[in-house]
Amino acid sequence: MAKVIVDGIEVEIANGSSVLQACEAAGKEIPRFCYHERLSVAGNCRMCLVEVEKMPKPVASCGQPVADGMVVFTDTENVRRARRGVMEFLLINHPLDCPICDQGGECDLQDEAVSYGRDTSRYDEAKRAVSQPDWGPLVKTTMTRCIHCTRCIRFSTEIAGVPELGATARGESMQVGTYVEKALSSELSGNLIDLCPVGALTAKPYAFTARPWELRKTDSVDVLDAGGANIRIDARGAEVLRILPRMNDAVNEEWLGDKSRFSVDGLKRRRLDQPWLRDGARLRPATWDECFAAIAARIKAVAPSRIGAIAGDLMDVESMFALRDLFTSLGSGNLDCRADGARFDASQRQFYVFNTSIAGIEDADAILIIGSNPRHEAPVLNARIRKRYLASPTFIGHIGLPHDLTYPAMHLGTDPSVLAALTDGSHPFAATLRAAKTPMLILGAGALARPDGAALHAAAWALAAQFNMLRADWHGFNILHHAAARVGGLDLGFLPAAGGQDTRAMLDGGVDVLWLLGADNADIAAIPPETFVIYQGHHGDAGAARADVILPGAAYTEKDGIYVNTEGRVQQGFIAVKPPGSAREDWRIIRAASASLGQPLVYDTLAALRTRLAAAHPHFAAPAAFRRLAATDLQGPAPGQVALSNAPFTAVAANYYQTDPISRASPTMAACVAAHSPADNTNFGLAAE
Repeated sequence: MAKVIVDGIEVEIANGSSVLQACEAAGKEIPRFCYHERLSVAGNCRMCLVEVEKMPKPVASCGQPVADGMVVFTDTENVRRARRGVMEFLLINHPLDCPICDQGGECDLQDEAVSYGRDTSRYDEAKRAVSQPDWGPLVKTTMTRCIHCTRCIRFSTEIAGVPELGATARGESMQVGTYVEKALSSELSGNLIDLCPVGALTAKPYAFTARPWELRKTDSVDVLDAGGANIRIDARGAEVLRILPRMNDAVNEEWLGDKSRFSVDGLKRRRLDQPWLRDGARLRPATWDECFAAIAARIKAVAPSRIGAIAGDLMDVESMFALRDLFTSLGSGNLDCRADGARFDASQRQFYVFNTSIAGIEDADAILIIGSNPRHEAPVLNARIRKRYLASPTFIGHIGLPHDLTYPAMHLGTDPSVLAALTDGSHPFAATLRAAKTPMLILGAGALARPDGAALHAAAWALAAQFNMLRADWHGFNILHHAAARVGGLDLGFLPAAGGQDTRAMLDGGVDVLWLLGADNADIAAIPPETFVIYQGHHGDAGAARADVILPGAAYTEKDGIYVNTEGRVQQGFIAVKPPGSAREDWRIIRAASASLGQPLVYDTLAALRTRLAAAHPHFAAPAAFRRLAATDLQGPAPGQVALSNAPFTAVAANYYQTDPISRASPTMAACVAAHSPADNTNFGLAAE
């Protein structure tokens, strides 16, 4: 540790830290444009100048390492004069766009100009102007405003792992761009907007929509993948206008995937805002009472063993808990939260969560990925794997379709036969796993939807046990889910009871009445025509098209709800806007339906529901809690009835941008699909490395 004196304040800071970090430790705010805590140091904006004793001139604090006994001055007249000079040069070519710039009110350059800008300009030449390249449907470019901080270049190269951006020419002629004009292909490209300290990069779908002071800000959790990224929902009136990431080092750091950020316009399209009831071959608008009466008449006419429920991928814990209570009171054990039809042993929590934790990826020294494409299934988690690879030598092996994962990975094969070769030691990667101190395995939840999912699950666990991944101090067995509701449903036990039917059996005609709780990604086409389908959800997607009764629910931005991410972290989202029309929160709909069925649930408020939930499952009482599980029981999952097959792994979804009812309803996501056709191997991961 080095002792540094900053403006008379003595601080201790780790050797190798920068002077800027020492100043921040002392509570001093240092202006900066190019420096960012998660990017490499560029030192090219010179705004962070400070004086250091015994140095002849001000130094850039971001690139100057500390030394023991160093004395730093951050607010002398010399420092202020130097910063004013830097600001004057930055503003020489900057256009007077503040009244029409979407960055207004959130602009670092605007903020610093208040402190260090001049009220007049001494520059008499013509201002610099450059062309505005087209980077696709998400990021709007106004490169005349660019101050060449290179944050966007460093992010795309270092964090996203898609080095498409760079600088051409030098000096006043320098331009930041993609060399050859093309749409950005990174699934994290929206983070460039947050990083840009000026208005050069802004959100194209949000252009000229609102000013930041007009927006109502609500903290929540992203549900469009299972990572559980922390987000902020910005709304005006009854409409959600944008979604931004919140800082959480344990989950998403400060990044957010493009689908989670830009599919916000899908929240107001193809919405279900009133109940519907099938009358012959057509659906007609109906009242809530009519729908509940039709449901009650049909359910009471069949045996409890002939009714079932499937929970979808975006559901909150409270709604699934209420529906489970309702079906338990009706005497039915036909429940399943695995809408994709996966079959695997979920008797222990360590069998179905990301036990290492997302932050724990940074401790791994060897990673084996099986049947998953983290770049598309969880882009922010994939960035964490890349971060680990860049930090120190990490050996990564991948079994499945060849993908560009944004980091070097040894492609071991396309089918589960590789697992046998790893087990008997005949595969070269087995030696890598054996030599690793903290190896980890990532099994894609999509692979568990195969007919041999249970056998694959058991084989992966056995592999983890063989290569020392299951220890008291390290749990290296991980399931990477792609559905935000999956872990919460498994925690609740929203699964077939003894003698109950699972998703596949119910879809194949095993029940006469099927309740789809937002289950749009199930194989709806397999439902027999004679099955009475109750669809409860918020979009007119596949489930609503097949329904006999439609109960309009609330999207995740329109209700308070608990969600559990892939690592088992319990998090809470909050209501940002009210549901449209007659739509209601899902647990309220289920509570009202229970009264019509003569089995009223014992709670009438969300607080009462959560009290009962916490009593039955105590870990739901602590939102944001996470506890790494110790591998105390090495008895592996049951292998199921189907033997392990050598059929190749397949992709979970056709593309990254449209995987759920919200993103499928989004015009912006449709524009992304059009900009990145399936033939574009970079975006859809269909090409070999």
